[in-house]
Formats: sequence, structure tokens, C-alpha cells
Amino acid sequence: MKKNANLFAHFQHHFPTDLNAPLLVTADDREVSYAQADETSSRVATCLLAMGASAGDRITVQVEKSIENLFLYLGCLRAGLVYHPLNTAYTASELEYFLNDAEPTIIVCNSNSVDIIESVIPDIGLKALLTLNADGTGSLMEHAKNAIADANVAYRSGDDMAALLYSSGTTGRPKGIMLSHNNLRKNAEVLVDAWGFSSSDRLLHMLPIYHVHGLFVGLSCVLMSGASMSWHTSFNDTIAITALSECTVMMGVPTYYTRLLTNSRFSAKCCANMRLFISGSAPLLNETFNEFEARCGHTILERYGMSETNMNTSNPLNGERRAGTVGPALAGVCIRVVDDHGRDTSRGDIGNLQVKGPNVFSGYWRMPEKTAEDFTLDGFFNTGDKASIDSDGYVSIVGRSKDLIICGGLNVYPKEVELVVDDIPGIKESAIIGAIHHDFGEVVVAILVLESDVTNDKSSIEKDVIAHCKAQLANFKIPKKVEIVDALPRNAMGKVQKNLLRERFGKQ
Repeated sequence: MKKNANLFAHFQHHFPTDLNAPLLVTADDREVSYAQADETSSRVATCLLAMGASAGDRITVQVEKSIENLFLYLGCLRAGLVYHPLNTAYTASELEYFLNDAEPTIIVCNSNSVDIIESVIPDIGLKALLTLNADGTGSLMEHAKNAIADANVAYRSGDDMAALLYSSGTTGRPKGIMLSHNNLRKNAEVLVDAWGFSSSDRLLHMLPIYHVHGLFVGLSCVLMSGASMSWHTSFNDTIAITALSECTVMMGVPTYYTRLLTNSRFSAKCCANMRLFISGSAPLLNETFNEFEARCGHTILERYGMSETNMNTSNPLNGERRAGTVGPALAGVCIRVVDDHGRDTSRGDIGNLQVKGPNVFSGYWRMPEKTAEDFTLDGFFNTGDKASIDSDGYVSIVGRSKDLIICGGLNVYPKEVELVVDDIPGIKESAIIGAIHHDFGEVVVAILVLESDVTNDKSSIEKDVIAHCKAQLANFKIPKKVEIVDALPRNAMGKVQKNLLRERFGKQ
């Protein structure tokens, strides 16, 4: 028999020799060892299999972040089941779609969500509906407590599905993204090497674990290096500053870093033990990049990934980390930028970003036509991102294809305009969208968030923005309208939801 490609088997291989070593420590000083994680994940695996789940079955999980949630994830991998995490914010109608599409064998949810789940459970022969609450209570752990910790690590081939994630669905119905054991393992191995993870590291983990960033990137780097975590259910800048003194690495979305900068306690002193800050899931403003370095002496490492591929590029651990870029391609990953006809663009030119490598998913769940549409004949995945690659191989993401603005037949890339607008004193951040126009098709609209001390009226601000842009941009790129909001709408991972802005401001 071939070597077991189960991701959990590879995690086990990298566990510390002393299994009593800590895997994580919580804010209230609860410590969980590798031995406890190994034993409890075995009990969970035994429990799920006893309830009728078989290798390859989907286990839908809609629960708050907790240590027991981590055990559930590891238990699913161990049993050869497919982990299917869902954002806790999803509504009944959204859940109905996901459950009908994924057809899970077992559903695990918060006790307060049982009625909602039961109202939309499809007639698919569900074997069990279990509960798991933020404090670790619920029927799952009650059953697991009485289970025997003797679950073998199920044999899985590298191409077998380990996890099923769904796209946001902002441009159509959400698509199930099939991630294999090899996809997750090989990307983790590359990241451990690229970011220098070792058993002496402690990761500050404040990210959710229903998303690639916290679930696969954060957890896998720890488990594939025998490292440990400072484990928190959510981000809090005050708690983060205290925790940093005992950590060596932090992963976060840009919002985490901007909030640290607003805290007067954040300084080089509290980062004395840190070796690396990593940012992803949304673009990092140049202003944040520069201010962070000036404040604490650390240069944030920005990288680029997506649910379909995990991580594709990264600024270097040792080498120049360039503001406004997501670095060169990671080892084993091929990146290219092509025009709308599939031809390679010249270095520095903006085009469609495509990626190929062992990290790239095999396709969309039960959507062969969509899978074929999103892959090229030579095996590259069309990311849907617009980007450029400079002469040194550093990639700059300028926006999503769907965010592209076409004004009078000319392409406007929102990121280019945002960088110019964000440099204007008094503007905290901006989002550039296209608004329907009877003559030009679309025109540029700037949505602004102002610094708290700005007192100018909207008319004055609009004039300043237009004048500033005229000095640096071609006429068709200049905002024709300026809107001011208290905050930009963001999803759970900090990405600006431009679809919501287009709904609100996209009609002139």
C-alpha cells in the first residue's frame, strides 16, 4: 500500500517527541498539550464513525471558535471525513443552500442554532445533528467523552478531499471548493519553510477557523512544525499587545494591524520577542505598512492566497518586503499574467492572474462545467484577480476582475486610484467603484472614510480629491463623484465588500 497521504498523519509525524509539550495556551491560562489533542481528536473520530459517517462523507460545522472545534477538525481529518466549515453569520436561507449542496452526513452547530438548522435540513438521510458551543459544551463532546480513543488514522490518497469550502457567492450561487489532503499538506510544507517555522515558535492565533487563513495557514504551520499557539476566540488589540510578549509570530488581516496602531500601548518593546508579522486576506495599505515599521521596527510580510489555492505568493522572510506587493511565487507555484486572449503580458503590465501548482484545488463540487471554465487547457487556474508582475517577480494585485471599471471603453483598475486617493491628508481609506453612466458606460466613484479630525464639508473634500487625482491620473480615471461613509463594509476576513458599495452608490 502507498504511504498514507492523510493530512493528519503528516501532522502526527511533526508532533514534538514529548507529546506533553503545549499545543496551545488560552488567555485564561488553560494549556492543551499535543497529547490531549491527539487523544481527544481520536475520541471525536471514533464518535463520528460510530454515528454512521464513512470516509469521504461531509461533516458540516457551523460553530464558534473553540478548542473543541479544533479537536473536531482534527478528528474529521483523522477519520478520513471531509471538513465543511460555515461562517456562523449565515442565515437560514444561506444554510439551506449549503446543506442541500454539500449533503452532509453529520451536522454540528451551536445549541442556539438547532431550530434554524432543523427548519432547513434537506431530506438526505442525515445521520446526526450534534451541538458544540463556544464553551466546549454540547452533545458532540458528551458523546466523544464516552468514546474510546482508538481511532486509526484513515488511509487517504493525496487526491482525496479533506475539506469543502464555499466561495462567497457575490457573483452567483456559492461554489464548493474541493481541497485535497495533498493541496493542504504541500502548501503547508512550503509555508513552514518559507516563513521559518520551528518547534520554538508560538503563533498568536486570533483568526476565525472557518476560513483558509486561520484554519489551514495558521493551524497547519503550527502542526507541521511542532510549534504552539496563543489561542484566542477573536481579535482584541489590548489582549494582543499583552500576548505578543510570549509569541514569535502573528498572522492577521490588515484590520488587526491598523487597530494595533491606534493603541498607544503598542510599541517596539511589546514586540521584543516577535520575529514575524504576516498579513493577508485583504490588501494592506502602504500607509499601514510604513507606519507599522516606524512604530515597532518590524516590516509586515504580506502574502497572497485564496480559498481555491491556499497561498500562492509571499514576500520573503529574508529579503526585501515591498509595500503594495504580495511578493514572488512560492516554491512549486507557477504564476503568470495574461491578457484577455490568454497571451502573456509584458513585465509590469496589468492582466489576468493565473496560477498552477500542487496547492491548487481540483475543482468545484458537482460543478464540472464551472471547473472547466475556470481552468485553462494547460492547467492554470483563472484567479479572477487583476495583477502585474515586476522584473524581480514581485506580484501586485490591483483588484478583482469583477471590480474592473470600464469608462468609455478604457480600463480603470480601482487599486491604482485608491493608492492616489489614500495619499490625500485627512483620508483614512478609500474604495473605488464604478457607477453606471448613460454616456461612458461607467464612471469612477470614490467612497471615502475620513480621519476623525477632518472638519471640511463634502463639497470641499470632493474638490480636493478631484484636484489631487488630476495631477496624477489620466482624466478617465478621475472620480466623478465622491461619497463619504463612516466605515467601509467588510466581510469577516476584512475584505471590502464592493458589491455592497455598488448596490448603494453604483447608480448615478
